[in-house]
Amino acid sequence: PIASAQHEDRPGFQYDHEAFLGKEEARSFDQLSPEESRERLGKIVDRIDDDKDGYLTTEELKNWIKRVQKRYIYENVAKVWKDYDLNKDNKIAWEEYKQATYGYYL
Repeated sequence: PIASAQHEDRPGFQYDHEAFLGKEEARSFDQLSPEESRERLGKIVDRIDDDKDGYLTTEELKNWIKRVQKRYIYENVAKVWKDYDLNKDNKIAWEEYKQATYGYYL
């Protein structure tokens, strides 16, 4: 979802935080002191540096953001799946989908 949002440099840089860290991780960073943020960000940068040369390339950064976004998508699908699979049989029948989506209208 964030990939379709227009990038804007604002004082909070929330777009960048979410794209770079993922939505949940970005929220956790909002609660940290500047020193703690810097330390944790340094650890993340070390993880992004795939070839361990001490520098980040555009490609490494792109790959990282793709991984973060993919993780967000998988986590979101897992959550939604639980909400829709009402009888917990690991399948979503049309009736379950209709009930979960439109239940309060029916």
